[in-house]
Amino acid sequence: MSGDGPRLRDDLSELVGYHSPDVDVDVRLNTNESPYPPPRGFVDALAGAAPRIAYNRYPDREARVLRAAIAASIGVDPGSVWAGNGSNEVIQVLLLAFGGSQRRALVFAPTYSMHTKIAEATATAVVTEARDADFTVDAAAVEDACVRHRPDIVFFCSPNNPTGTLEPHDAVTVAAADSRRLVIVDEAYAEFCDETAVGMVATHPNVVVVRTMSKAWSMPALRLGYLVAPPELVRALTPAHLPYHLNAFTQEAGRLALDYGAEMRTRVALAREERGRLYAELAACEGVRVWPSAANFLLFEVEGGPGRAGAVWEGLVRRSVLVRDFASNATTPGCLRVTVGTPEENTRFLAALRDALAEVRP
Repeated sequence: MSGDGPRLRDDLSELVGYHSPDVDVDVRLNTNESPYPPPRGFVDALAGAAPRIAYNRYPDREARVLRAAIAASIGVDPGSVWAGNGSNEVIQVLLLAFGGSQRRALVFAPTYSMHTKIAEATATAVVTEARDADFTVDAAAVEDACVRHRPDIVFFCSPNNPTGTLEPHDAVTVAAADSRRLVIVDEAYAEFCDETAVGMVATHPNVVVVRTMSKAWSMPALRLGYLVAPPELVRALTPAHLPYHLNAFTQEAGRLALDYGAEMRTRVALAREERGRLYAELAACEGVRVWPSAANFLLFEVEGGPGRAGAVWEGLVRRSVLVRDFASNATTPGCLRVTVGTPEENTRFLAALRDALAEVRP
């Protein structure tokens, strides 16, 4: 802000908010959402529950029914679960509780940009280490970074966004070796793979797994995320979050959604099948390099650098297809990321990509 108004914190003055272009297109494959709406049965059940909510009363401050349902679905104690308004609020509360001006967070780039943004917004210093050329990070590199930087918090993202790579279990274990250090494993896309760090929570007092119902569960509009952590750590969050932070409608929606786990798994299976098709087709495209992914998206590089990749992105938009542009990012030069859509959307994307590539081919 300028003029005579309130002065923004100095450490926030240079920060920019999260941004993803909002373009009117027929095929939107840029934000890793599910291409399918929630099951009709869930929508009807939620509509039926809406009149029974006591809107003149505050919601359950502890979200006990929802937390118990989430805990049962993943096989942990309800005291190990805490829910918030999307996984970003969950991460923000963790940083409010365990970060701050005297503490440091470690991230491995490229990764989910909100880890750094939330840390900086909570006055937590951030140090960044680069991933290997294949976008992985091994245990030796993690140990070396922890020795050099002595972080209070270490972020992992598995599958990693935007690369789709999995974080090795031993890398997380090395970071968690110092029990005074908080290790956050962001598993926003866990349903699309066969690996999870949830089992580490029972053996490590400093490991937190963060998940969301925005992706596989088709519920981004309702803003619901949660964490799994040792009960002592969950209780320690109380001073950092607002009272009655999670509204009653979202609590009921999350509880009801878990009744439709079979439908969710069917859609995830379809996404994984389509992910395989997209990968094979992208690998066969001249002038494209694609990385294997364990998530519902694929990162691919357009040969020729950021300028040519940007031209391909624009060519896709002209054909009413929107993907995420990472071409100008220092850690992903020349790269674009495509969300796995419906079979029809994926076919249209591939056709548009081939045409866009042909336009920029020397």
